[in-house]
Amino acid sequence: MNPSATVLYTDSDFFSPYAMSTFVALTEKGMPFTVKPVDLSLGEQQSQAYGSLSLTLRVPTLVMGSFQLSESSAIEEYLEELHPAHPLYPRDIKQRAKAREIQAWLRSDLLPLRAERPTEVIFSAGKFAPLSADAQRAANKLLTAAQKLLSHGQDHLFHEWCIADTDLALMLNRLVIHGDQVPEPLRHYAQKQWQRPSVQAWLALPEKMRS
Repeated sequence: MNPSATVLYTDSDFFSPYAMSTFVALTEKGMPFTVKPVDLSLGEQQSQAYGSLSLTLRVPTLVMGSFQLSESSAIEEYLEELHPAHPLYPRDIKQRAKAREIQAWLRSDLLPLRAERPTEVIFSAGKFAPLSADAQRAANKLLTAAQKLLSHGQDHLFHEWCIADTDLALMLNRLVIHGDQVPEPLRHYAQKQWQRPSVQAWLALPEKMRS
């Protein structure tokens, strides 16, 4: 491999929200990179070869020459410091902290919703049973928080797009794309974020990788 080459290891189904977030980050930065799928169903992430690249044995993993880094939030913050142009986060320090708060929350909470509306809903039109009481409470928590965050009526969380917009839209789209009840302003926000070229590039990956 070219010692300066950048490789992003993702899941082979392209269902991982964290791999998607990192792919969007790299694309927004305008950095050339190669995607290498890892077949999680076959346990390739547990292999010795992948273990030499990923401390956590998870996707995504970013390899830049001799440097390897896993965990999407760590990768995105590294990319932001490495290439400040085309920022992923707001320039204002408080807004930047809020964006990271949103990302950390979406990655660590709402487990019943994530379990009952997995990303198969988004990426392969999966259909699932009505939400359980626990998942509905998680959905309500998400919707209440999103309404508060977007109460200014703008198209983004802050004055301009940031990576937290993609992450929040993905979580909302677990409900929107499945057809669950979502307030119209949040539905509009999620659908608009989904049209961003970097997101559309991720959605096109399965076909691109097959061709």
